[in-house]
Amino acid sequence: MNEKNLEYLKDQLKYTGFGETFDAELRENIMKGDKDFKIMHTGIMNNGVPNKDTLTVELNFKKSEQTDMYFFNSYHVNLQKEENKPGMEQTFYINKDSASITMKEAYNLMEGRSVNKDLKNKEGESYNCWLKINFKESDSQGNFKLNQYHQNYGYDLEASLAKHSIKELNTPQYKEDLLNSLKKGNLQSATFVVGGAESKMYVEANPQFKTVNVYDANFQRINHRESKEEKKVESQKESVSKDHKQSSDSDEGDSGKKDNKVKKRKSPSL
Repeated sequence: MNEKNLEYLKDQLKYTGFGETFDAELRENIMKGDKDFKIMHTGIMNNGVPNKDTLTVELNFKKSEQTDMYFFNSYHVNLQKEENKPGMEQTFYINKDSASITMKEAYNLMEGRSVNKDLKNKEGESYNCWLKINFKESDSQGNFKLNQYHQNYGYDLEASLAKHSIKELNTPQYKEDLLNSLKKGNLQSATFVVGGAESKMYVEANPQFKTVNVYDANFQRINHRESKEEKKVESQKESVSKDHKQSSDSDEGDSGKKDNKVKKRKSPSL
């Protein structure tokens, strides 16, 4: 058996988000020498939210026609949100020269969210883009189309977040963690500060409309107008605070000037 090939496949599975769960099963199938084989996996995904979705994943491997090497070509996902009802299906292909979509990212895409990836074009040139499933279009194999929003599309995630009063944005490390999580397509919790009060909400990237979607603690979508009002309230508070400080400084300055004038009048002439 080709041990280097086995280690390579194990690494591929690991970095695609499947961990080391299938190491033994992978070795067993390679030793059989069949021209192709599948590995099945079923798990629960809840993404930190109350609902628990069932993911059934079929990993597809195929042997080279020229050598004894096997290749991890794709994985097929069935996402079942309700028992006894057909699940949504999508196949994700493994990229040889660029980052593949991980299992968690696949789940987020199938949930309707967007994922940021570094990919390569046919010429081998790297580019960054946001991916989002278009549930209205599918190919001949029944796979939904993946829309791409490239760098020149003009979506700025950080600027979109800055329109909201999010506490984590004030700390570099928390800000970086928030950005990275959203780029993976997660529905991420964040602390919103409105009127001096903190509240836990959830945000997700929305590159198509160049914004972020905000949800309350009960996962109910907050409309854009409410989000703008929340930022407006914080801006007004900061403005009032600055005006008050400037007024206080001015009063102190005027008081000092008056004292000086009084002292000058009392000073004897030379």
